[in-house]
Amino acid sequence: MTRTYWAAGTAVLLALLFAVAATVASASGGDGEGDGSGTPARAPGLYSPDAGFARDMAVHHQQAVEMSFIVRDRTKDEPVRGLAYDIANTQANQRGMLLGWLDLWGLPKVVAGEPPMSWMGTADQHGGHGAAGHDMSGHDMSGHDTAGGDMAGHDMGGATAKPGALMPGMATKEELAQLGAAEGRDAEVLYLQLMTDHHKGGVAMAQGCAQQCETPAERALARGMVEAQQSELTLMADMLKQRGAAPRG
Repeated sequence: MTRTYWAAGTAVLLALLFAVAATVASASGGDGEGDGSGTPARAPGLYSPDAGFARDMAVHHQQAVEMSFIVRDRTKDEPVRGLAYDIANTQANQRGMLLGWLDLWGLPKVVAGEPPMSWMGTADQHGGHGAAGHDMSGHDMSGHDTAGGDMAGHDMGGATAKPGALMPGMATKEELAQLGAAEGRDAEVLYLQLMTDHHKGGVAMAQGCAQQCETPAERALARGMVEAQQSELTLMADMLKQRGAAPRG
């Protein structure tokens, strides 16, 4: 895990430079896309889709990095090891960008009592960028077992997490343990199946930000995530077929 934290920490420092430039450009009146939409230059609010996506996807990405490092130690298959390296490198850097934006916006990386993915479908309710002082007293936050990390059965932007998983697509502790104990082909197949589920959940989240986030650079990042992960889903389906397996359910 030391390598994981080193990669993520390095990515945060690198991402700060990019995020500063993007934020300055937005504050200067440019929207980063040249569409003349007049996006507000003020920082996103605490419960805005921009902030919620950054927090949730940072957590989602961290598990993908962890799984990728695990499988690289469990197989000598170069195609799988190469894919795992690419995913770990890409998602560690993207995670750094997301955490860097939260730092620049002066927002916390964790909000107590906030159910995962509660930002999806809330652009109108929380006022987007202007939600910094939003009163959550009108929202029922009870019944969400966030402390136990199990959000199974709760509606998260139209997606549902499986029992034991924090967010849709994420692996459970038991599945991570299985991956860590597997070797060779078994490890390869389980990794590809878990990462396929993980990417499907990530694509749904990124599509939500692409539709709702107001920060141009963050919307562009989300769209890039959708395109890249959909391409990797096709690749992983082919890799599973080559190993006599298929994506789960």
